[in-house]
Amino acid sequence: MQEHVIDRTGWDDGPWTNEPDREQWKTKSGLPGLIVRNSLGALCGYVAVTKDHPAFRKNYDDVDVSVHGGLTYANACNGAICHVPEPGEPDDVWWLGFDCCHLGDMHPAETKFEKLPGWPKRPASLTRGSYRGMIYVRAEVESLADQLAAMK
Repeated sequence: MQEHVIDRTGWDDGPWTNEPDREQWKTKSGLPGLIVRNSLGALCGYVAVTKDHPAFRKNYDDVDVSVHGGLTYANACNGAICHVPEPGEPDDVWWLGFDCCHLGDMHPAETKFEKLPGWPKRPASLTRGSYRGMIYVRAEVESLADQLAAMK
């Protein structure tokens, strides 16, 4: 698997400055967990299920879980949204995930866009959202994994 690195040119320093763009681990419930930064700098969280799980190959709209912004992703391994299976783990998994790029979320590329000539200025009444960092997203991934594990 290739390294996943996002171009951060033009981003201001912030809590994302020293965060990795990708992190993989086995969740407390035993399912593979993954965090991947998207091109806007927002973190996205994923949990993998195997073919014996009721959510395997289901659309994210058909999986009843509670996670930040709701599920927004369901697919087999694809690009950075894939893992290196531990010995004995299957590689045929179905990733279910969410993103932190919703209304009320701040993504680091905003700081780049706001500096562009002609970019509309943010009205004073509209505050910038909150950045959802690694600690927050990892906790959401663990919660998603617990909910998915409970479905078996």
